[in-house]
Amino acid sequence: MLKKYPFNVRVYGLLINENEQLLISDEQEYGMRFSKFPGGGLEYGEGLIDGLKREFIEECNFEVEIISHFYTTDFYLKSAFDDTQIISVYYLVKNIAPINLPVKTVPFDFDGESADGILQSFRWLDLNQLKIDDVTFPADQKAVELLLNTIK
Repeated sequence: MLKKYPFNVRVYGLLINENEQLLISDEQEYGMRFSKFPGGGLEYGEGLIDGLKREFIEECNFEVEIISHFYTTDFYLKSAFDDTQIISVYYLVKNIAPINLPVKTVPFDFDGESADGILQSFRWLDLNQLKIDDVTFPADQKAVELLLNTIK
């Protein structure tokens, strides 16, 4: 009998602008606040690239082009929200449409309330001031660590 394991595949984009700043998403959901990269869960029947492009359109309202694979989690990570094992895949991306996001300078600076309780805002973080704890989750922190090692 084939045993199924509850894997949760996530895909994220590292978007660096012309000012050497990285785009971060601050979110409130499931009764938590967290900072992460734009992206999210892969839907059944969807490939990684298509999933990431969909997530950017849904979250950021602009299209991206995939530059290259950056990192895939290589350690066990249990979801902070349920009993699934997280597998996160990170890509370097660039925007192919103008970025028209309201960008904040303070974490969790949400505009108003949401009927479903989900809130989101975006920030640009200077790469030369980027720290591992600028993002919440361990896989994202590992991606930041690797990014910092590549820009030194």
